[in-house]
Amino acid sequence: MSAIEGKTTAVTTVGETTPQERKRSYGTLEPDGENSDANNPFLDQEVAEYWRTVYEKAQYECRHVFDPSLTWTAEEEKAIVRKLDWRICLWACVMFFALQVDRGNLVQAVSDTFLTDLGLTTNDYNYGNIAFRLSFLVAELPSQLVSKKLGPDRWIPIQMVLWSVVAIAQCRLSGKTSFFVTRCLLGALEVSPMNETSIKLSHELYRGGFIPDIVLWLSYFYTARELPVRLSFFWTSLSVTTIVTSLLAFAVFHLSGVHGMAGWQWLFLIEGVITLSIGLASFFMMPASVVQTKTWFRPKGWFSDREVAIVANRVLRDDPSKGDMHNRQAITPTRLWSAIKDYHMWPIYLIGVVAYIPQSPVNSYITLTLRSVGFDKFQTNLLTIPASVFHIINLLIITWVASRLNSWSLVAMFQGLWTLPCVIALRFWPDVISNTWGTYAVVTVLLSYPYCHAIVVAWASRNSNNVGNRSVSAALYNMAVQAGDVAAYFIYRDDDKPKYRRGNTSLIAINILAIALFLGAKAYYVYENGRREKIWNEMSDTERNEYIKSTDVQGSKRLDFRFAH
Repeated sequence: MSAIEGKTTAVTTVGETTPQERKRSYGTLEPDGENSDANNPFLDQEVAEYWRTVYEKAQYECRHVFDPSLTWTAEEEKAIVRKLDWRICLWACVMFFALQVDRGNLVQAVSDTFLTDLGLTTNDYNYGNIAFRLSFLVAELPSQLVSKKLGPDRWIPIQMVLWSVVAIAQCRLSGKTSFFVTRCLLGALEVSPMNETSIKLSHELYRGGFIPDIVLWLSYFYTARELPVRLSFFWTSLSVTTIVTSLLAFAVFHLSGVHGMAGWQWLFLIEGVITLSIGLASFFMMPASVVQTKTWFRPKGWFSDREVAIVANRVLRDDPSKGDMHNRQAITPTRLWSAIKDYHMWPIYLIGVVAYIPQSPVNSYITLTLRSVGFDKFQTNLLTIPASVFHIINLLIITWVASRLNSWSLVAMFQGLWTLPCVIALRFWPDVISNTWGTYAVVTVLLSYPYCHAIVVAWASRNSNNVGNRSVSAALYNMAVQAGDVAAYFIYRDDDKPKYRRGNTSLIAINILAIALFLGAKAYYVYENGRREKIWNEMSDTERNEYIKSTDVQGSKRLDFRFAH
């Protein structure tokens, strides 16, 4: 194997590959039983020395356990992945659960007397959420840079504690001004907002700082092929939280009047305390990396020395670029600008702007819609549960399919194919709103959509091709999603209710555009891979090896990198 071949198998993703090529390119969630050398690009001495130099220069935290000759069995790898799931992925889900407990409560609060008590209209409700997202957009990139400097293991718990304090303070809201102020504070502090108005619209939930940081943290422990599945677990916890908090809201609203507080005030107080508790615990539950699980309160650590070596080397063999920065290294202005102007990532950012808008207004207004057709506040919160259950099932299915087929754009596009007929029904069905259970059925089917966010997040991470770019691209993608969500709050307006014919016409057009963007992204990446492949094949082995050793080109712009699509 030449040096270039060794490096390319580790960092490229070709759209259509054989099963064996996919193993080499992605690593394997379930090892093939041959031996760990099957996925080792460092068997070529030149490749190993090149990356050893990169890791030393970057002071990569796992560089001392980097071992090109290390081997392990399939059984060992399976056992370690299970341990990672229990130690790392499970706590990520717990933190996400806490996040949603705190952030999903506004949509439940409006099913109570929240708007009436504060003297708010539905337009004020929209403006508050727009202010939230604009504050987030301003703070998003700075927060991501702080996270890269401090490390996700420090910054995420700090974020959770800070926004929990503000979230608890919402129980004392007194009017429009205090509502807008807390919206802005939460947007700036969370820099990772879960559409408070949207319990299930997880794309918003891609909280600026929080979700990109979690994705970055998980990428330290999992291979690229494993990451979408773990992210599906992550976003499944969102729907689980929706179910739990709907039941909790049903119970909490019975406290209305106790100590002179309304049901929605008790909801903010109780759920804010839950988030704060998990945020404090996260200071002790998030190791900075696999080599940093030993600490004064955990003297034995989570892994044996051999397990540490296996985790670190399997991740590097899957993607050597994961070691080109250490986990406390700040992103320089030059590297930041390089990531921003990487136009190869723009198709994914455009998808982020558009793809989640068709579900957003329906999800944000679900409790208001159910109240308007005659359900009381207790029935309303219970009736949101079925959509969450189906949402979990479809999310797991679509992510598993994408992982098995090694297909990103076409599988993710199925989200738009699911929601389009539902939006058309809302627009043209004459009995929408007047038919109580019919309206509920259409809304439930729409909100049961196969959520593609975990796929697109992993797709963006894969196509960034180095740690610095991943951190920035995660922030930029999240900003794109939030920009789309801001636009979504202008679609359902007071003068268009209760059937929102004009708004639903817009949603149909946007839904079609989203489908077109997925197809366009695939076409672009197929074209770009083909163009690079032609140039690469015209180079001699000497020219290829010289390119690897001497080029200053980084990230997704490298000629030896192929985009996932």
